[in-house]
Amino acid sequence: MKIVSLTTAFLIQTIVCLAQITPAPNRIEGEGPFPQLIIRGATLINGNGAPPMGPVDIVIEKNKIVKIANVGFPGVAIDPDKRPILIAGGKEIDAEGKYVLPGFIDMHGHIGGESQGTPAEYVFKLWLAHGVTTVRDPSAGNGLKWVLDHKKKSEANTITAPRIKAYTSFGQNIENVPIAIASSKREVTELSKGPITNEEEARSWVRANYQRGADGIKFFGASPEVMKAALDENKKLGLGSACHHAQLNVGWWNAVNSAEAGLTSLEHWYGLPESMFTQQVVQNYPVNYNYSNEQDRFTEAGRLWEQAAPPYSEKWNEVMNHLIALDFTLDPTFNIYEANRDLMRSINADWHRDYTLPSLWKFYEPSKISHGSYWHYWGTEEEVTWKKNYQLWMTFVNEYKNRGGRVTTGSDSGFIYQLYGFAYIRELELLREAGFNPLEVIRAATLMGAEALGMSDQIGTIEIGKLADLVIVEENPLANLKVLYGTGAIKLTDQNKIIRTKGIQFTIKDGIIFDSQSLLNDVRNMVLAAKKENGELVNPGYPNWK
Repeated sequence: MKIVSLTTAFLIQTIVCLAQITPAPNRIEGEGPFPQLIIRGATLINGNGAPPMGPVDIVIEKNKIVKIANVGFPGVAIDPDKRPILIAGGKEIDAEGKYVLPGFIDMHGHIGGESQGTPAEYVFKLWLAHGVTTVRDPSAGNGLKWVLDHKKKSEANTITAPRIKAYTSFGQNIENVPIAIASSKREVTELSKGPITNEEEARSWVRANYQRGADGIKFFGASPEVMKAALDENKKLGLGSACHHAQLNVGWWNAVNSAEAGLTSLEHWYGLPESMFTQQVVQNYPVNYNYSNEQDRFTEAGRLWEQAAPPYSEKWNEVMNHLIALDFTLDPTFNIYEANRDLMRSINADWHRDYTLPSLWKFYEPSKISHGSYWHYWGTEEEVTWKKNYQLWMTFVNEYKNRGGRVTTGSDSGFIYQLYGFAYIRELELLREAGFNPLEVIRAATLMGAEALGMSDQIGTIEIGKLADLVIVEENPLANLKVLYGTGAIKLTDQNKIIRTKGIQFTIKDGIIFDSQSLLNDVRNMVLAAKKENGELVNPGYPNWK
């Protein structure tokens, strides 16, 4: 959803929920679930940090994993007598020489917007093609009723989509959403018609949100009274919470305040440097700064970490250890700001040509009124500033992980030249750049997300009794995460031939097998049809700006 620059967090929360995208069609893709599905001879990369192991046979019945059998040793022929037997009506996948991982979890996945021109089918297929089987939608930007409808259809597998966790934007209009959870003890009082301004209104809205079936709330900040009350009520109800601590409110309520009040995850990094100020209490803005000018906003955001306490200092350590003790989750979304440090790279990413819709490309272009399109005159000085910003930001996130803190993987795609699915894999690469080793990257993408969602008993690792959410890839992603991209990785063969690897082969969600390459082909055809309809001949990956 494209929104104009605004002056209050409440307006951002309200306007982002006004437009809806084309709903997902009924599912025609995918095979299964089967009475029995056996993945044969794979190398298992589990999400719990364990090293690769194989060959294994993984037995699935309908949508549950029922057996993981070690069937041999690398380089040794597998004894067929030691393998699980396929029952009548069952299906096998030959995965010898291939790798199987848990389904990926995108902790920050907006489901497109009307102004972006991205139908739900387009977004969902890009996610599934990149192994994303679960998505947390932070803001319910298409409206809570729309998101809950698609959540229900995804749970029933009547649409081709990841499972969805629906987080509303605090204060958004939910009056038209039917009450889904009966609660005689928590009667919903009349909802506020405008900005939530006091404790009573905050608690009332949170209860109403709970009763309508939301899984959690995304905050942008508010007064201490409102934030404390809303987070307290939300915690009592057992819902999750996320916060983008917008600069408009962070001066009186930062990440530490939120964590102490019960917030479960920090989105991006806003509010974190502010909690480590030692020489000031408010960000040091230029005197001519204007928050509604997004070039100002994001230029100065790139100077924020250098204003915080330096790495490993007393204040830095104090904040980190306190957040870890509170079981607080960091969801950094490194990728969404990468254009700030290398705009040319983001504009010319391999996938734009075939997978970015013309309407989405138009949405990305420089604009003075559209959120995330702040390239008024973005140059070397801004990029160098942001590169230094990343160094400090990544140092904190990596050390947070090292000390036992939870770090998850979120993409925030659909803005700033970041495309659904592809941006998620880029986030994995950026976690690697931050200092995570490859197994820690996969752990962040799977188990850590499952824990943050309160679903680690169902997803996040490949274990007996868990849901059959799996990713099968032909190349070793620990050696090169780029093999997970839909566009694959460039490779020179032993025959001196340049090829691209094929990306993920299969994504399995709830025991249903999706051919990732077929999903990508569907998306390519959508993009091609849109170009023809617009009479476009120009490759959208290379802007025709004059």
